[in-house]
Amino acid sequence: MISRSAKETRAVGQQLASLLKAGDVVLLDGDLGAGKSELARGVARGLGIEGAVPSPSFTILNAYDEGRIPLYHFDWYRIEDPNEIYEMGMEEQLGGDGIALIEWSEKAEECLPEKRLRISILTMDENTRELHFHPEGGFELEENWLK
Repeated sequence: MISRSAKETRAVGQQLASLLKAGDVVLLDGDLGAGKSELARGVARGLGIEGAVPSPSFTILNAYDEGRIPLYHFDWYRIEDPNEIYEMGMEEQLGGDGIALIEWSEKAEECLPEKRLRISILTMDENTRELHFHPEGGFELEENWLK
């Protein structure tokens, strides 16, 4: 699908949130500035989370429990070794009681469950993004949900 603005990317996230359930893991792939955090903000709004939803670049994890399902927003950009995920106890949030959104998941691919949704965001120009949805390991999305 094509998003022509950050607002549209957030709207896609809101739609997606209505389909996600506890235990779902969503990987957000894309270059710096591609819109991963905008999509995450949309998911947060779709879950009923209000207030700021900053990128967890320095904290690695921002957890929100005020929505209909807890949201765990990870940013693994600064992860040097996949063992850091285990040392911090973060594997408990992957496939647990909430939804895990992970930016830069390739930094610790071996920590991820097989069942997941990978969303690749490609930058076309300053405002336009192409979003590709790849269910993996048996992850199921409602057919035609983007319409």
